[in-house]
Amino acid sequence: MKHRIVVLGAGYAGTYVAGTLARRLSPTDAEITVVNAEPDFVQRLRLHQLAAGQEIEAPQLADVFAGTGIRLRLARITAVDPERQVIAVADADGGGELGYDTLLYALGSHIADHGVPGVAEHAFNVTGRPSALCLRERLDSLSRRDETGSVLVVGDGLTGIETATEIAESRPGLSVTLVARGELGAPLSAGARSHLRQACDRLGINVLQHTSVEAVEATRVLCADGTALASDATVWTAGFAVNPIAAAGGLEVTENGQIVVDRTMRSVSHPNVYAAGDSAYAIGDNGRPLPMSCASAGYTGRQATDAIVRRLTGREIANTKLEYPGNHISLGRRDGILQMVDDEGQAKPKYVGGRKAARIKAGILKMSLWATSHPTFGLPKRKHRLAAAPDASAEKAVA
Repeated sequence: MKHRIVVLGAGYAGTYVAGTLARRLSPTDAEITVVNAEPDFVQRLRLHQLAAGQEIEAPQLADVFAGTGIRLRLARITAVDPERQVIAVADADGGGELGYDTLLYALGSHIADHGVPGVAEHAFNVTGRPSALCLRERLDSLSRRDETGSVLVVGDGLTGIETATEIAESRPGLSVTLVARGELGAPLSAGARSHLRQACDRLGINVLQHTSVEAVEATRVLCADGTALASDATVWTAGFAVNPIAAAGGLEVTENGQIVVDRTMRSVSHPNVYAAGDSAYAIGDNGRPLPMSCASAGYTGRQATDAIVRRLTGREIANTKLEYPGNHISLGRRDGILQMVDDEGQAKPKYVGGRKAARIKAGILKMSLWATSHPTFGLPKRKHRLAAAPDASAEKAVA
């Protein structure tokens, strides 16, 4: 019987891992199935652009995996049972169960409301293609009105900054306000913070710093200091959460639901389960948890892939690089910030800004899409046969 590898999620991490495994493992011994709710690959890094009114590519996963031998199951994952080694899915045919021998969990993250009333009912977000399109429809409606519409972006992380600047540039007729819980761009260097403020001023973005939101209503946002901010469209970008399925299935997770993994991305509680991307609580080479990001998806996906291949083929496990080099922030289509960080995760004094940073960010996005659309390109053509009886717990990682 073939070794069944199931990959949950076809985002940046899941697509990369599935394609690489297909190239490196012999189909004689292993079968790979990818389970994803949507039929297309979502460029999550560009969903703020989609919401602002721009067109972005969404390759069909059937085309992405064509010729790789990977099986694609379009279904929503409803449960994971690591004791029985099965997952439960729901699809147009009613769903069922899917068994596995090795599981790669890469379901990513979604918006976190932090218990703030009204977020689910009244706020928009850009964490998925449907939600981004919903926001786009609302912005279209506001742009068609005679009077100026107001857009309130809550959250001063990278997603909030990129969303606010993209909307302000693409929809100059709308009034955009960015609500920051602390100082805008606090993790950036002094020069990068100044550049960010200048960009907001240039785009006409009203920035409210040190402002905490306590409730979201249909036409306004209520702040902790009693202020009520009028809003025709509130966009919530104040944090992310992971799917609770892993915790419900009994996997060891952190307080926020991320799967606790060892240095090779293997679950510390269930050795046949690996995690990558936002779903994984992975400690980087600097001793700090890797942040939720596309870069982390790449590093954790590469380590998980290498560990799975080497364990199944009976070879010694090697540690691949796990680092977070910095932040690439787009400020509309013609401006940006490239902020590198040191080994402690602190911003380095120098940064790259302006059109050069925007071109670098655009290049990264283009490269990420191409790599995802060609999941087996450039990898060794030799397909490894599996060991006669691979032991998921016997091998040890090497430093």
